[in-house]
Parts: sequence; C-alpha cells; structure tokens
Amino acid sequence: MRKTSLIALSALAVTLTIGAGAVYAVDSSNEDRIAEGITVAGVDVGGLDTEAASTKVRRHVADRLEQPVVVTHGARRFSLSSRDAGLHTDVGGMVSEAHRASRQGNMLGRAVRDLTGGEEATRVNLRVRYSKVAAARLVARVRKAVDRPARDATLSFPALTQVKEKEGTAVETARLKRDVGKALLTPAGDREIEAPTKVTKPKVTREQLASRYPSVLIVDRGAFKLRHYVNLKLAKTYTVAIGQVGFDTPAGLYHIQNKGVNVAWNVPRKPWAGSLAGTVVPGGAANNPLKARWMGIYNGAGIHGTDQTASLGSAASHGCVRMAIPDVIELYEKVPVQTPIYIA
Repeated sequence: MRKTSLIALSALAVTLTIGAGAVYAVDSSNEDRIAEGITVAGVDVGGLDTEAASTKVRRHVADRLEQPVVVTHGARRFSLSSRDAGLHTDVGGMVSEAHRASRQGNMLGRAVRDLTGGEEATRVNLRVRYSKVAAARLVARVRKAVDRPARDATLSFPALTQVKEKEGTAVETARLKRDVGKALLTPAGDREIEAPTKVTKPKVTREQLASRYPSVLIVDRGAFKLRHYVNLKLAKTYTVAIGQVGFDTPAGLYHIQNKGVNVAWNVPRKPWAGSLAGTVVPGGAANNPLKARWMGIYNGAGIHGTDQTASLGSAASHGCVRMAIPDVIELYEKVPVQTPIYIA
C-alpha cells in the first residue's frame, strides 16, 4: 500500500513538473507579445510583439500627428509644421505601457489567458506634447492677417460728406486656440481648420452722425463766409473777416476751446500792437477789439465780434474770424464748447 502511494505521489510530482514547465514555456514564448484586447491611442495592438506594435502605432498615430496643421480663411492658408509646433508622440512609452499591462499577474494566469484567447481590457491613452507658445503664435498670425476693425461712419470736411460705416471681422481667438490644440492631439482628426470669425459692429452709423454733430462750423476763407450747421443741415450763413496776408487764419479742423462774454484782450508782444504790446486791455473797453463775444479756436485765434463792420467780407484781421456784433451774439448762444470748426 505504501509502495502504491509513493508511486502515485511520484507521478503527481512528475505531472506538476511537466505542467509547470509547459506553463513556463507558454509564458516565455509570449514574453514580448502584447495581450489581445489592448489598444494604444485607439490602435489595436493585441497579439503583436513590441516592435510590430511600435510600427503600427507610429503609422496610425505618430505619422498622422506629424502632418502640418493648416488654418484657412478664404484663399489664405496658415501652416504649422510638427517641427515648428515642437510636437512629440511618445510611441515607445505607450507601447511599453501596453507591454507592462500584458505582463501583469502571475505566470499561470497569463498562460491560461494566452492559451484560451483571453483579453486584457487595457486602453493606453495617447501621449503627445506640443508647444503651446508655437500654437499661440499661429493664432496670432491668423489674427494679424484676418482681423479688420469696424469703421465708424465719419464726416468728410469741409463738404460734410457722410462716409458710411463698415462692419469689421475678428477671429474668435479662444475657439481657434481650442481647434488648433485639438487638431494637434487628434490623429484621425481634420488637419485643416477654417478660422472661426465674427462680425464686429461699428460704434457710429451714418444714421447716428447727425446726433453726434449737433453743431458744426465751416469757415470758407475764400468766400469770407462762416456757415453754421445744426444736425448736419445748414442753419445760417454769416459774412466774416479773416486774417490778412501774413496773419492768416489757421486752416484745418479744430474745436471751440473756450467761450467768454466781453473778454479781456491779452495783447501779443508784436510790432503791430504798438504801445499796447504786452498789456491786458479789459473786456468792454473801447480799445478792446474783441467785442461782445469770444469763441477761442487755436493758439490765440478765435471768433469775436467787431465794430469795424466795413472789414467784413475781407482779409483784415490778425488771424481771428470777425463777425458783426449781433451775429456773434446770436452764434455764441448756439455753439457749445467742443463744437468742431473747419477752416477751409
């Protein structure tokens, strides 16, 4: 009986030894093989050795990611190569992770899995990096080329021609950054992106111009006329005197800077001022040429009343615009500070 038991135990030992050897042989033969069911960045690498798996992942993932990303807008194209983007796909690291997942557990479990066609439910995520600075530079290039600011409606002086407003275009920067980042990280994605844009509206339309210009003055030096426009419609025309030769009334676009009633005259230190040069003549004084009202324009020049009505319709002043006293009083009440005045 003891002899029979020994024989049975010996047979069992031999069987176990043979079985362990078979398990080891199966496991060893699959040492470099990735288990069925494992994917790398969405690519099925089950049943492949690490070299074949690397080749497959490189072809289906890395090679596609290395294609340039192109942003388009109409006929314009803006390209970012993988090199300029600093893009790197870690094929080796992903395949190594897949292989480690295949070798987890004990030898017997792995051998049974491989003999019976079992699978590992492991999904190795994509490992790729790129320069966000380079991607931002691409977006900046697109913006520089595509962005067009909206143009407000404007007035063309001295004719007061109304220039129509124009809508603008602006790249949706945040969205484009997301789209570029997604394209750089998606092997199966579209490498060509249409730049997302939005329409920008002007702040001032032609219909709004009149309300923005409730009062405008135009001085026509050649005709010795001052025209007052209210809401861009001619309200009244006045005959004026302007600066004589050598004392020209300054041409261009200005604004009424200040106003005053019977203002004092700070006499310039000029030879033509004679004995009054450098003095201050009080407002309302008989020898003060700034009669009744004053509307300052630029560098000492302004609009004022005059009792020398014979000078109206000629070049007679030292740079100011002279008006009849009733006219300047009337205009003074209708023209606020900052009213634009164009001297043609």
